[in-house]
Amino acid sequence: MSKIGIIAIDGPAASGKSTLGKKLADALGYLFFDTGVMYRAITWLALDRGLDLADEAAITRLAEQADIDLRPPSQADGRSSDILADGEDITWDIRAPEVDANVSRVSAYPGVRRALGVQQRRIGLRGKVVMVGRDVGTVVLPEAQLKIYLDASVEERASRRYQELTDRGEPADYGEILSAMQRRDFIDSNRAVAPLRPAEDAILLNSDALDAEEVLAEVIHMVKDPDGTV
Repeated sequence: MSKIGIIAIDGPAASGKSTLGKKLADALGYLFFDTGVMYRAITWLALDRGLDLADEAAITRLAEQADIDLRPPSQADGRSSDILADGEDITWDIRAPEVDANVSRVSAYPGVRRALGVQQRRIGLRGKVVMVGRDVGTVVLPEAQLKIYLDASVEERASRRYQELTDRGEPADYGEILSAMQRRDFIDSNRAVAPLRPAEDAILLNSDALDAEEVLAEVIHMVKDPDGTV
């Protein structure tokens, strides 16, 4: 078993970090924690309670007061973890279209990011976790024993997202996806609270020329014990 109890994987949208995080967590028997689910949870709660999503103060208070938790999956229904809000299982509720349409606004509020960062840290410090996000290694868990910044060119990431959508039979325009991703990169990298950037001690890994299995193989090598076990 790896002696690395906390693994942080950061990077821009569509860099492959969630795919890597899930595969790595499965290989290690660790909890897979995509921090994005917490922003989805708060968005769902706000919608469920009829809050005005434009009311930053109200949404921030909700993030400060709600108890969001992640646990290993309790059901074999395709979930990678249980997502709980004040004890209620909302694992699939947070994937609703109305959450998709509003989570970007909620996640941009500095107070929400600070409040959920505290909750992410609480869960991460339990150990045996692979946490994926944009500010895990720099803000949420700077003491993580292994920090990876997974990157890829914006053109490659847009191409992956385009392929993902078309494979699902959904309409997609590469130019629109590329423009949206460039805007997202700019916002993430220039926001005042927890901007997207590699931690000083992160290992930089570019996935442009690597498929998901090749990326996983490189990271597995990083976490191997001297005897070759993980």
